[in-house]
Amino acid sequence: MRVTGGLLKGRTIDFPAGKMAIRPAMDKMRESVFSILQPSTEGASFLDLFSGSGTIAIEAVSHGATDVELCEMDRAKAKTVFKNVAMTEQELGIKINCHFMAVELYLKRCQRQFDFIFMDPPFPYRHRRELVQTVGERKLLTEGGKLLIHYPREDLLEDTIGLMHRTDRRIYGRSVVDFFVIQDGPEKELDKSTQNGNI
Repeated sequence: MRVTGGLLKGRTIDFPAGKMAIRPAMDKMRESVFSILQPSTEGASFLDLFSGSGTIAIEAVSHGATDVELCEMDRAKAKTVFKNVAMTEQELGIKINCHFMAVELYLKRCQRQFDFIFMDPPFPYRHRRELVQTVGERKLLTEGGKLLIHYPREDLLEDTIGLMHRTDRRIYGRSVVDFFVIQDGPEKELDKSTQNGNI
């Protein structure tokens, strides 16, 4: 795998050997998502959940984020993650803070807010709705912050989950990325100009 854009474009990202040791986010999806988010990622805080090899966190730094954390539950991936994220500190002077624990536990303990949160749970994972709801209940996004979640197209989430409201949906083959914000006040209409884009 390689970084798809930004200051580190083209740099190689390792992942553990073995079939399906990590399910990398599709290159096309990553490139598209960060194109949508720019230039808002400049100087932003970013949380990468179900990080796998650290790919999304590295992409975030490459696209200008300066305060980045990741969480991966599988400690067996730690060696690979640390090797990968070292490039951001060595080349850009930005250290990615790494946490190895269950994402559910991380969200329960988290005491700060982020401009962007990206979730890429394993496709068989069945508690996506609860994770989205937790982000809203615990107010883990800054004002105007966005939660992005990548998951199978056949399991579409509702437009509103607790305090979270979907503002956009991008389709990438058999998967989708939903964009959620914390909703304050009356329910807002989805942005018809951007929602349900097909890639």
